[in-house]
Amino acid sequence: MKRKHQITLSKIFNRPVSANIKWSDIEALFVELGAEITEREGSRIGVKLFEEIRVFHRPHPSPDTDKGAVSSVREWLKTHGVTHDELY
Repeated sequence: MKRKHQITLSKIFNRPVSANIKWSDIEALFVELGAEITEREGSRIGVKLFEEIRVFHRPHPSPDTDKGAVSSVREWLKTHGVTHDELY
């Protein structure tokens, strides 16, 4: 995994929850993990990963992801065995 994705993953698992993670970095991490991303209605995207499809809302006008979305992504990744411990 590239260092950029490792940093993003680390930010996702930081406590307290970070509110300054760029959504584009999270999308890039999903792709690195093997996700297929599809455009949906409005600002929504479909992320197919772990044989599941999750729908997320791209933040706007700010590129930063809110804390609720970061928590949701973290829990989804944890459920499927992805942790920041893998980085070290």
